[in-house]
Amino acid sequence: QVQLVESGGGLEQTGGSLRLSCAASGRTFSRYVVAWFRQAPGKEREFVAAIRWSGITYYADSVKGRFTISRGNAENTVYLQMNSLKPDDTAVYYCAANPDSYYTAPLARYSYDYWGQGTQVTVSS
Repeated sequence: QVQLVESGGGLEQTGGSLRLSCAASGRTFSRYVVAWFRQAPGKEREFVAAIRWSGITYYADSVKGRFTISRGNAENTVYLQMNSLKPDDTAVYYCAANPDSYYTAPLARYSYDYWGQGTQVTVSS
């Protein structure tokens, strides 16, 4: 079992930056794909970014060039650096993880069995 805990959310102004952290307990992220999803009020949960065990990264078009997903040195943390924040980035951000494989579809919600509780990000205009 993997427990995921997100942190780093908060209130930021348009154009500002935040860094979210996803910490794993129970094991490390070794050989796991880890992703960030977000859900705004009244909307479906949507893909934001993912990093495979190989280091290959994926981004939603809406965040490409502004957000960066990365792994920490200790292999039990994944970060989401969010720059040039916009009000449309306001949402609850969720970390998700699953063992990586050839068949994994890293952009799909169904690929992930392990989810955190979420952290709120609010961007004011």
